[in-house]
Amino acid sequence: MVSPVPAAAVASAANTGAAKTGVAFILKKSLISALVALVLFSLMIGVRTEVGTAGQLIYWTRFGELAAIVGAVFVGSIVIELLRGWIGPREGVQLPQGVQRGLSWAGRLIGPAALVFALLLPVIFYDQRYILDLAILVLTYIMLGWGLNVVVGLAGLLDLGYVAFYAVGAYSYALLATNFGLSFWICLPLAGILAAFWGILLGFPVLRLRGDYLAIVTLAFGEIIRLVLLNWQDLTGGPNGISGIPRPTLFGIPLSSGEDGLAARLGIEFSPTHRIVFLFYLILILALITNWVTIRLRRLPIGRAWEAMREDEVACRALGINITTTKLTAFATGAMFGGFAGAFFATRQGFISPESFTFHESALVLAIVVLGGMGSQLGVAIAAVTLIGGFELFRGLDQYRMLVFGMAMVLLMIWRPRGLVGHRAPTVFLEHNRAIAADMVKEGRG
Repeated sequence: MVSPVPAAAVASAANTGAAKTGVAFILKKSLISALVALVLFSLMIGVRTEVGTAGQLIYWTRFGELAAIVGAVFVGSIVIELLRGWIGPREGVQLPQGVQRGLSWAGRLIGPAALVFALLLPVIFYDQRYILDLAILVLTYIMLGWGLNVVVGLAGLLDLGYVAFYAVGAYSYALLATNFGLSFWICLPLAGILAAFWGILLGFPVLRLRGDYLAIVTLAFGEIIRLVLLNWQDLTGGPNGISGIPRPTLFGIPLSSGEDGLAARLGIEFSPTHRIVFLFYLILILALITNWVTIRLRRLPIGRAWEAMREDEVACRALGINITTTKLTAFATGAMFGGFAGAFFATRQGFISPESFTFHESALVLAIVVLGGMGSQLGVAIAAVTLIGGFELFRGLDQYRMLVFGMAMVLLMIWRPRGLVGHRAPTVFLEHNRAIAADMVKEGRG
């Protein structure tokens, strides 16, 4: 007669086998990650090359730094897998109601607190030109992100050529101001209208395209605009660009040191910081207008049509929604905001050239929208501050800056795959608002 095996012994053996399997799996995955890092970084970090004074190739090895990075990847992979195993079984655990209410209350205060800080920033950092210039740059990308968020986040149309509308707005203002002597306040709406017109021109050829095909066409459109600006030298100046672009005025009063300047009329001492502060508040107002218009449009029928088309374009057609006008209005609206930002960029710089409107700008703005959370205004603003500020934060790392920054973006997408502030709940709901879980949403991208 065979004696039965105790249940405790069976459970112990099973746990031991699972532990061995888990350790082997973690080590195997970590070794694979370390091997991939070794292959990728061997030429990027392991070998450093430069051109010598006589034109010869000079190189030297940095195997110690390469080994440190590979080791960091190996250890990091082990830590990530251990955290996944520890957090994974606790998916059903929820925070206490008090903590949830506190987080919700804090989330509602982030927007107003950020607005108050933005209004007081020129007062706090009045003597720090670097921070003011960085804040203007961040607000410019926030405005661009909110404009692209209409196309990508609300309408679900992947646009890789958004920099084209940015360039159209900048060159429209530069050409109108330098050739016809029009002021910034007259050229600003004209730049937005012209950018919206080009958005409609882009929208017509891509009405039947979705997904990757749409992305390829929009990418080609952005490159076409850049090449036209580069080669049409009689109009755009070609690679030399356009210089001497007029600065904006305050209701016709220039912010200069002359007798007709704003400082002389107010009886105060002139400072170059006055113009920087004025530009800061100007882009802040433009960004807030962009945000307000986008929020209002989301509650209109056209905004609800954008959200419906983002979820399922076929269902939209079945419901009788005009997909043609829906797509064209999305492209035109997003392009208009890009044109406004381009006009501000031209008047702030005083000089523009095709080098300022490369694909890198489109990729950066798209990264801001995706990392922030498609459809989320607050998430786009947080992502713009993180990305643009991150470049400056890692500036001291020299050649490692892009590497560290890229690794941080990868980790962020692993931790928050739907963005920092993912938002896919419908703007208009029946009876009461319902939260939609991420696993219940299907993106109708074709």
